[in-house]
Amino acid sequence: MMEHRKHVVGKKAMKTVCPVCPEGDVATLLSGMSRTGFQGRKLGESADVWRRMLADPECTILFGLSGAMIPAGMQRCLMEMVKRHYVDAIVSTGANIFHDTCEHLGIRHYLGNHRVDDAELYRRGIDRIYDVFAYEEDFRTVDRGIATWSTSIAPFRGSSREFIRQLGEWLCTEKPDTESLTSVCAQEKIPIFIPALADSSIGIGLLIARRRGLDIDIDQIADADEITSLVEEAKRTGVIYVGGGVPKNFIQQTQVIGSIHEKDLGGHQYAIQYTTDAPQWGGLSGCTFDEGISWGKESAGSLQVQVYVDATIALPLVISALVAGGAERVKQRKGKKKVVYRQGID
Repeated sequence: MMEHRKHVVGKKAMKTVCPVCPEGDVATLLSGMSRTGFQGRKLGESADVWRRMLADPECTILFGLSGAMIPAGMQRCLMEMVKRHYVDAIVSTGANIFHDTCEHLGIRHYLGNHRVDDAELYRRGIDRIYDVFAYEEDFRTVDRGIATWSTSIAPFRGSSREFIRQLGEWLCTEKPDTESLTSVCAQEKIPIFIPALADSSIGIGLLIARRRGLDIDIDQIADADEITSLVEEAKRTGVIYVGGGVPKNFIQQTQVIGSIHEKDLGGHQYAIQYTTDAPQWGGLSGCTFDEGISWGKESAGSLQVQVYVDATIALPLVISALVAGGAERVKQRKGKKKVVYRQGID
């Protein structure tokens, strides 16, 4: 069903399209959709590929998160995904983790409208993310809060993973009755990498800290080393991408880095992407997994599915289907070598 290539077979061997039944829970719905057509079928197939990753005790699952998912209301879906260990590591844009931190600290995003006078929004100090509004001064309060908190860990030189782990632990202490993706990942020991941390409001907060004289230095090369080590120690890897961009490329390149260091990993064995981008423009966000095979990033025999869909539609449906269907993470086999990260503080 989801192999890299399938040869055309005779009529007798072909399966028929099954009209989807609008009854039952969301797990049943997506299972039925996997036997329909077009992107509805792909969405159903993606849930099945993810379920297969969870059932594979040798698979390490990497999750790439781009787009404005937290402002759009995906926070609790992502938190539930982490609590159930549906992924082993996250690579995110800095913006998502910044907005997640805001929500943890009580800074909200509001239902807005995309048909609005943006010059008037600017005069009122309101930022717009399509149809979501937020207050600029609220964001600047968090920027300054990150800068002030940084005094407690300075001097710091280490990976973004280590920095965000400490940020998550601080959030747990600062507001223990509140949860966020960042705090839950810290509690569940799921690493978050942000390879373009400076390209976010977290980076703005750290710039404020630096100009105050604090010694804060995020080592992005350490990020690449640490996540590649995680992949090198895995028997098999599966990847799930929300959008594309830096998070997708950062995960994809681990296979190339491994081959350069004479560890031919064979490419990711499972691959899912939820994207609205098309491949013919040449950008990575629309790049197909077939193209990735030419780079050695995906295995030629990988189970792969790309769904052309808004991720704010896909994530709630697929994660809800996994939960409703009783999907559980199969424990990894004993004897698997644990990745030990280098200490990030000089």
